[in-house]
Amino acid sequence: MTETGRSVLAESASAPVLQLIWSRALIVGMGCVLAGLLALPGRTATTKYVNDLFVFLDGAHRIAHGQVPNVDFHSSLGPLTFYLPAAGYGLSGNMGGAMPVGMAILVLLLAVVAAEIVGRRMHWLVGLPLAMFLLLIAAAPANPGERVGELTFAMFYNRVGWAALGLLQVMYLPRLPGAGGSRGVDAACASFLVVLTLYTKITYGVVALAFLFFMLFDRRQVAWAALAFGIIAAGISVIEIAWRGGANYLADLSLASINSGGLPTLTALSHVTRNNLADLLAYLTIAVVLLILTPSYRHLLFTGFCGATGILLIEQNFQIVGILTLGAGAAVMTESVFRAELHSQYGKARLALPLLLAFLLLPGAVGNAGSLLIHSYYAVGSRGKPIPLPAFSEIRLVQMWSAGQYEYFEDYNRTLVDAAAALSQIRTGDERVAVLDFVNPFSAGLGLTPPVGDSVWYHWGRTLGPDYHPAAEEMFAEVDFILDPKWPIEIWTGNGLRDLYAHYIARHYEMVRETADWRIYRRRAS
Repeated sequence: MTETGRSVLAESASAPVLQLIWSRALIVGMGCVLAGLLALPGRTATTKYVNDLFVFLDGAHRIAHGQVPNVDFHSSLGPLTFYLPAAGYGLSGNMGGAMPVGMAILVLLLAVVAAEIVGRRMHWLVGLPLAMFLLLIAAAPANPGERVGELTFAMFYNRVGWAALGLLQVMYLPRLPGAGGSRGVDAACASFLVVLTLYTKITYGVVALAFLFFMLFDRRQVAWAALAFGIIAAGISVIEIAWRGGANYLADLSLASINSGGLPTLTALSHVTRNNLADLLAYLTIAVVLLILTPSYRHLLFTGFCGATGILLIEQNFQIVGILTLGAGAAVMTESVFRAELHSQYGKARLALPLLLAFLLLPGAVGNAGSLLIHSYYAVGSRGKPIPLPAFSEIRLVQMWSAGQYEYFEDYNRTLVDAAAALSQIRTGDERVAVLDFVNPFSAGLGLTPPVGDSVWYHWGRTLGPDYHPAAEEMFAEVDFILDPKWPIEIWTGNGLRDLYAHYIARHYEMVRETADWRIYRRRAS
């Protein structure tokens, strides 16, 4: 960093109250702008993973009908994965607003937490770019590591987890001198982030708990870390009293873990390392500078934790590039170096740190900002083709530059029209529908009463398999019609479900309609 940059840091250290006020205000302002870009259009634009989007909309629809996650329906994802879009659905009044409005709520909450954590622990030169980077991860309707403009709310739980872990990593730093704050506020922020991850996707929650345990061994911060564990324990108890789905959640997670396999192989980890080599090298360079200039076992453990957990998390995601713990970890290390009282001869070594940090933060931030703006452009103008189910009319399929994606989901939408037309001819009342495929879009899309006892998401080799799967008597207990797709959106899942439950369907159902795309079975009168 230049002498000018160092003087700015020194000035901000001498005036912490002023820095705290305006940096916190800027972070909250960032969150408001991002939330507005998401929520104000009130529509969803998507280019890919449409079937994944239907998972969350089905969950929101079930909650609107009074169902409770992991009590009335199965899911290996946490209940917040469905309550967030349910909140968006309730506020917007339509399925097109469910995901963007739900995510806008979360971005605002994360902005408030980020203002408290980053504003009190980082100089603005490092803290503001990091806060924007983390908030854009949560706000952008895009799967991390994919091309700008590939719009999707699919797997949004991964983005929530990355952003929450990034904010937790900043809490490795003690508060700035004179920045104020209290242990109670720190504990509340940390516990919010941990509970958020535990009830969204538990792998991130486990990492968050491990980091909080690590903070217990910092004598400067042990008080708020211990208090956070107490708040988390109390919070989980209150949630369980209200929810009563904790045991079922663990059972669904166990089923998914059995079908998904065990620990990652060395081959899989080597692929992750190779695909993210440039980011890892930049991160390691910052880590080496930190450990040479300010040697510490705690620094060594912190840098290793951020890198190792990031690699393990991305390996079990549907994601190739973008180990997003590296950016936050690098920002914390950069802040640590510039806080240290170092001899002037190390100035050149420190000069490289902001450049390396920009290399880790800037591409992701620019890409996510671009995707968010493109989504707003398409959503405001109602561009693209509406999903052809009545309740999904405010969800638009738009064409971008990925070859084949648009046509693939247009074909899928055509099969939805075929099924909806057939159901309208044979349904006689409030009958419930199940689909032998990745997801059931018809309950939410046609406004039908959802069945109880089934799952919002089937994925062969992930949530079920040939040996471990839900019992047919539970899955189809309240199902009047079973739709068997001839061209399933996820072929392995469609074929697997058909094979697993063929005998049960043959005993209890009869085929009443066959179309170009579907076989439809009705429960026998007996």
